[in-house]
Amino acid sequence: MTLDDLRVFVAVCRAGSLSAVARELCCTQSAVSQHVKRLERETGVRLLERHPRGVAPTAAGRILRTAAADGIAGLDAALRHLDELVRGEAGAVRVTTGATTVRHFMAEAVVAFRERFPRVSLEFRTETSSRDCFDALASGAVDLAWITLGGPVGGIEQRPVVELPWVLAVRSDDPLAARSRIEAADLAGIRHIGLPGNSSSRAHLDTAFATLGIQVRCDTSVADWDTAILLAELGLGHAVVPALPGRGASAGAGPLRFLPIAGLPELPVGWAVRRWADLTPLARAFADTVGAMCAR
Repeated sequence: MTLDDLRVFVAVCRAGSLSAVARELCCTQSAVSQHVKRLERETGVRLLERHPRGVAPTAAGRILRTAAADGIAGLDAALRHLDELVRGEAGAVRVTTGATTVRHFMAEAVVAFRERFPRVSLEFRTETSSRDCFDALASGAVDLAWITLGGPVGGIEQRPVVELPWVLAVRSDDPLAARSRIEAADLAGIRHIGLPGNSSSRAHLDTAFATLGIQVRCDTSVADWDTAILLAELGLGHAVVPALPGRGASAGAGPLRFLPIAGLPELPVGWAVRRWADLTPLARAFADTVGAMCAR
């Protein structure tokens, strides 16, 4: 049993496909299969079972996958930590985020961090959902994930950074624009631009509506918050979005107004990692820098 065997096995469990891992590693499917077979010979149990659309770990495979993933992630973190000790304040911090995160939450932090650590590279990887961010963390592909916080996730630690109130984006010529705020119950009678269906922010909002007994009609669905705001500006509907940093309720400034919505629970956003204790000093420094900037 080798470290490569375990890495390949964890990758197969994550991808659910031998061929996908073979493409990722630029090798043959047979070579990937040999890694798994070697593990099965040494453990004496079946680790994978075939399904119509790929493979999945057996009960024994899930035990090995969890232990192997934790061990590999810990080893990789230790090696990167040692590399930072050797190289000094140099290296890389790998972050996975949504499409609009860097602009809205990290722009100032990126500048401040680069000024403090000019020899460190920041690597950003865009994902479309928190689930994809968790998968990237579990695979060891990234150090930090910026997410909308939700329920507990096995093997992942979540840390809130800021809670965002909800606002309604309306055109300045809309009758609603004359109001200083809007009640949550009033949202039932207007046409909405829906947030991404697979996003945590959409799930958070839908849960809040259901709890309050509010039914809303979404005629349009978009990929991210910025697109929802753009369509609201074009007059294609109203957008319920988080009050993003630097963008509050403006009285007549520009084509849009952002009206605070009373009665909706705030949206918690922040960091997710495998283990805070295992973060490299540079990754922890970047996380702290973003947190400090968001708290301003």
